[in-house]
Amino acid sequence: MPAVADLHAASYHESMEILNYDRNAAVRYARRWAFGRNPAYYDFSAIGGDCTNYASQCIYAGAGIMNFTPLYGWFYRSANDRTPSWTGVEYLYRFLTENEGAGPFAKEVPLEELEIGDVVQLGRATGDFYHTPVVVGFSRGQILVAAHSYDAYNRPLSSYNYDRVRGIHILGVRKD
Repeated sequence: MPAVADLHAASYHESMEILNYDRNAAVRYARRWAFGRNPAYYDFSAIGGDCTNYASQCIYAGAGIMNFTPLYGWFYRSANDRTPSWTGVEYLYRFLTENEGAGPFAKEVPLEELEIGDVVQLGRATGDFYHTPVVVGFSRGQILVAAHSYDAYNRPLSSYNYDRVRGIHILGVRKD
């Protein structure tokens, strides 16, 4: 028999409304800010990179809902009041693929299953992932991405040097 806490968690999860992820809004945001910085967000370029911050901003533009769970959620209020998942490559992956609460949720997929507004993550042979570009289009079988740190828009994913790559397909957005 499941524990009472498990039943509560299951009923909480089931009572959440599932919204569509607005992929076009994510891409519009990506285009608007690919070569600039939205002043509402800190620019992390000089202190480790801005790629996942930018990817989170794009996802938020398409999701519209943050998850304010301390530490393990996904939110940004300021440079000093944010979750690791907002700006950290591995933390964003874990949040999106394990999130059962409010906000966007996703699954890892082969690159062929990606859609605009999804993200990819590039990694080293050691397994460390270090970059999070946003999928903004497709051309002649190529995935086109936008990114910060090394600012880009409509850049072919194949033009990057990486050892590993993973696709993250956003399935939807949960609302309390």
